Amino acid sequence: MSTQDAVAALKRLGLPNYQARVFVALQQLGTGTAQEVSDVSEVPRSQVYGAADDLVERGLAEVAESSPKRYRPVSLAAARQQLTERLDRERERAFENLSELRTTTTERADDRAVSTLRGRRPIDDRIAELIGTADSTVVFVAPAGDSLSGRIEAALRDRAADGVDATVVTAEEAERERFADSPIRVVVMDEDNPADFAGRALTVDDGTVLLSVATDDDAVEEEAMWTASTTIGPILAQFMQSGIQSGMDRNPPG
Repeated sequence: MSTQDAVAALKRLGLPNYQARVFVALQQLGTGTAQEVSDVSEVPRSQVYGAADDLVERGLAEVAESSPKRYRPVSLAAARQQLTERLDRERERAFENLSELRTTTTERADDRAVSTLRGRRPIDDRIAELIGTADSTVVFVAPAGDSLSGRIEAALRDRAADGVDATVVTAEEAERERFADSPIRVVVMDEDNPADFAGRALTVDDGTVLLSVATDDDAVEEEAMWTASTTIGPILAQFMQSGIQSGMDRNPPG
């Protein structure tokens, strides 16, 4: 890793630019005066004092009261712990504040709209969350084995264990064995009735629908739309159900 990369990484961990550059310089020097640190870091000497003192306050450096002052970094293990603990505190503080600001109403205005999502992980998370809201039925269309993440599987198992009628529609025969120990029904579409899978799909209680498709953008991978508590939800659900019902009739669930 280059010096520039090391500085950039420390900045991503929350250190301001000058502090990151001074810390990297101290690692290179082992110990140094403000002038020596300035020469290595290219931080103006007048700015080194403040940055180094801030590092001392953070527990990332020590100062020897000599003339002139000399600074030395703490061990990398100690620095790692300090930065990790700081990130943890900031993360907790951020989400505590967001939790206080977030509306507590059970039915927000945006729940009555059609929403879009981009990215495999956010879509996985939304699918699992929507499955968790099921009261009576869940149908999840998972074309391939990797369409069904561990979190989605856990959500399906939880709702099925609570008595929700859960069905997985797939083209993968291996999914039968995956859910053999649960009450979840698995419908495997054969070559005569492949259901023309375009992507993943989910219906919950005949009113909540999520549809997703793969994209050509490697950075995004997948895009989805979902809706709940809208007039379009039941309509989309009926289209989905009619599209897979014939396959369920032809292919007995495992």
